[in-house]
Amino acid sequence: MSGVGVAKVAQILDLCNFIPQMELKGHRIMIRDVNRPALQLSGYFEHFEQSRVQIIGTVEYTYLQQLDEKKKEAIYREFMAYDIPCVIFCRDLKPDEMFLKIAEESNLPVFGTKRSTSEFMAELIYCLSEQLAPCITIHGVLVDVYGEGLLIMGESGIGKSEAALELVRRGHRLVTDDVEIRKINEHTLIGTSPDITRYFIELRGIGIIDVKTLFGVEGVKEKQQIDLVIKLEDWKKDNEYDRLGLEEEYTEFLGNKVVCHSLPIRAGRNLAVICEAAAVNHRQKKMGYNAAQELYRRVQENLTKKSDDEEDE
Repeated sequence: MSGVGVAKVAQILDLCNFIPQMELKGHRIMIRDVNRPALQLSGYFEHFEQSRVQIIGTVEYTYLQQLDEKKKEAIYREFMAYDIPCVIFCRDLKPDEMFLKIAEESNLPVFGTKRSTSEFMAELIYCLSEQLAPCITIHGVLVDVYGEGLLIMGESGIGKSEAALELVRRGHRLVTDDVEIRKINEHTLIGTSPDITRYFIELRGIGIIDVKTLFGVEGVKEKQQIDLVIKLEDWKKDNEYDRLGLEEEYTEFLGNKVVCHSLPIRAGRNLAVICEAAAVNHRQKKMGYNAAQELYRRVQENLTKKSDDEEDE
């Protein structure tokens, strides 16, 4: 079954469950959009987005409170007759007994939060965007290096985990060994860890180590945007490797392109230092400075100057 469980969203956002005895296992949210049912609570149900999470704020709440009991019950029953994932009350508002009674009869989960309505809606939409995003799992190590999400890939045993461990020792943060990649939008890929392997790394010859236990909470991170990919590969003398970096190479995940560098492995190369340099260089490029283009500009200026000097002679 697709979608995300209501119980999981409630746990992530720390929601108060007003009907704790209700079984939440079968309740799922299928889309990330939310709805404030102002018109529906006044009796207008055409074009009602019933598949969305329904948010009750101050306006909806105060309107309901001024209704007489008979009309209120009719609105509640008509509203909850739809297949709604759940209802969430914001600003620490409490649903009345009639609302909770009919909700329990309709098997409709009801939650609450102290956060303001606008703030909570933004947080909920972002949470649902993550949980409902297209997802793939790849073999690689994701590390936060100076704020850049560096994904290290390569064949099994080539040294990905060792490079990541050295980066953690140098003050950077491990996100995951084996990466779940979620496409949040056309420009954003978020990497997280499967729950069962979170913060664990496999080192051949040693076994499984817990990075969080060994290096503390400052050495790990729960999730990170993927900004750069480093592909480790065995050094081959006959292969041509990019030595200038004038043109970017890309790899693709879920239809999104990410800058990718192929890094040949050879005895004596310090992978952690190279990965740090790649992350900082990528950050510089995003800020508008490209060292390769600067070198090219200087070479062109030098050639032009020499040509001018020869003409003067």
